[in-house]
Amino acid sequence: MRNVLTQTGLRFLWLSAVIFVLDQWSKHAVLDSMQLYQSVQLLPFFNITYVHNYGAAFSFLHDADGWQRWFFTAIAAAVSAVILWWLKQATKSQRLLPIAFSCILGGALGNVYDRLVHGYVIDFLDFYISNWHWPAFNIADSAIFIGAALLIIDMFLHKDVKKADSANSPTSPSTKP
Repeated sequence: MRNVLTQTGLRFLWLSAVIFVLDQWSKHAVLDSMQLYQSVQLLPFFNITYVHNYGAAFSFLHDADGWQRWFFTAIAAAVSAVILWWLKQATKSQRLLPIAFSCILGGALGNVYDRLVHGYVIDFLDFYISNWHWPAFNIADSAIFIGAALLIIDMFLHKDVKKADSANSPTSPSTKP
């Protein structure tokens, strides 16, 4: 078991745990110190604004009859299971890919916890320009975004390796006589 934890992408699960703890700590700080829809301006383009998100990204399906809570929870649980499997498959030489998956996992679990405990996700990071506000989000959402960006970066960094691997495969036309 120790070998699996140190020789695979599972060695980055600590990052998921840190993201989950920071996310939950920040949400509890907002819950303990603010009223729903209260907003505190910190910078000319940034507020801490306490809101509930019953939907998904950009409040998608926020006005559904409540079934979306379980739907999004099930999706996040399934994605988390797949991510754990991918982390176990990652080799010790891989770094960026398991870090990306660990960020996504920590963020997904932070939002799943909210859905299970509260029935909604707590959002509070509110960036804006003039009267135009980006939808509020949280640390979990930020980690998911960072993880997705790292996946894209990894894809571009390793595209030549993947092409070379497929060209050298036994079924590749370039290797047949």
